[in-house]
Amino acid sequence: MKLFKSKLAVFSPIIILAVVLIFGLTLIPSVKPTPENLPIAFVNEDQGVDIPNQGKMNMGKKIAELIQKTASGKDPAVKFISVGSFQEAKKGLDHRDYYAALVIPKDFSRKQASLRGPEPTSPEIEIVVNQGINTMGSTMAGAVLNGMVDQINTNVRTQLLSEFEGQGGTVTTKQAASLVSPITKSVTYVNEIGTHSMNGNAPISLFQPLWMASIAGAAIIFLTLSKISFATRKEKFSALMAQVSIGAVIALVAGFGLTWMADAIGVNISQFGDTALFLSLACYSYFLMISAVLSWTGIKGIPIFVIILFFGAPLLAMAPEFMSSFYREWIFSWLPIRFMVEGLRDLFFFGKNLSWNHPTSVLTWIGVVSIVVIFASVVKLRSKQEVNSYVN
Repeated sequence: MKLFKSKLAVFSPIIILAVVLIFGLTLIPSVKPTPENLPIAFVNEDQGVDIPNQGKMNMGKKIAELIQKTASGKDPAVKFISVGSFQEAKKGLDHRDYYAALVIPKDFSRKQASLRGPEPTSPEIEIVVNQGINTMGSTMAGAVLNGMVDQINTNVRTQLLSEFEGQGGTVTTKQAASLVSPITKSVTYVNEIGTHSMNGNAPISLFQPLWMASIAGAAIIFLTLSKISFATRKEKFSALMAQVSIGAVIALVAGFGLTWMADAIGVNISQFGDTALFLSLACYSYFLMISAVLSWTGIKGIPIFVIILFFGAPLLAMAPEFMSSFYREWIFSWLPIRFMVEGLRDLFFFGKNLSWNHPTSVLTWIGVVSIVVIFASVVKLRSKQEVNSYVN
C-alpha cells in the first residue's frame, strides 16, 4: 500500500509517542505536591498571668517554642513568621504574604490558669485562613493549624488529668466539662472565595479562553499581513501600526465579552467594569507578545504558546510552595499568564479595584516591550514570494 511508503505514516507511532511523553511532562507538578515553607503568621498577644508561688506564666511563649520545634528543619512544610499584632498579620493576609494566621489572645494564660480552679474558663486560639490567596495553599494551612491546636488540646488535657489525679482525682462538674476541650478554637476566613467562584478557581478558569483568544487574534492578523507585500518600510510600518490598533479592539471585545459570559453563567463578578478592563489589558498584552514572536519567527512560532498553555495551566492552580524548586524558579516565575490570575484574585477575592499594582504593571511592560519588538521587524522587508515562503 502507498500509505506504508510514506515516511510520515511509518514514523507516526514514534511521533505520537514523543507528543505523549512531552505533554505527559505537564503532569509532573501535580503528581505528589508537597508543601515547603508555606508562610503562616503567628501572633502572640498573651500578656501572661502571675500564679502564687510559681511566678509569671506565659503559655503563648510556650506555644511559640512548640511551634519552633514543629517547624524546624531545612525545608519544613510550614514556615511560621512571628508578627507583632493581629493588625499587622491582617495586613499581611490582605497583601497575600500569608496563607493563614495563628493568634494567641491577651487573656490566654489567665484563662488557661483558671482551668485548675473551681470556675474554669476555656482559653481560645484563633485561626484565620486566607481563602482568596490559593485554594490548595489555604486549605493546607488551615488543616495544619487545626491539627496543631488539637495536639495542644491533647497535651493540656493530659497535663490537667495528671494534676487532678495527684490531688486525689476529685473534680467539679465544670472542671470535668472543661476537660473535654480545654482549649477552644475559633476559625475565621478572610478574603473569602464565596459560593459562585468555581471553588475559588474562577481566575484560573478564565485564563484559557482569554489565552486562546489572544493566540487566535494574533495569528489571524499575522496571516492577513503575510499576504501583503510592502514596497517600502514606511508601508510596512503603517501596517504594523494598524496591527497594533486592531489588537486593541480585539482585546476589548475579548475582555468585555468574556466578563459578560462569566457573569451570565453565574460567576460572582462584583466589579464588572474593572474586571473587563483588566481582562482586556491582559488580552492585549498577550496579543502583542504573541505578535512580536510571530513577526520574527513566522506562524511556526504558534506552538510555543500552545506549549505555554499546557505546561502553565496545571501550575496556576498550585501554590508556589507546593512546586519543586525547578518548576517554581524556572517555569512558574517566568510564566506571563500568572500575572493575569494574580490580578483577577485581587479583583475577585481581595476587594481591590483596578489600579497600577504589580500584575497590571507587569502586563503593561510586556505589552510595551512587545510593541518595540514588533516595530523592530520593519527592517525585515520582503517580497511577496519571500513572504509566502516564510509563512508556508
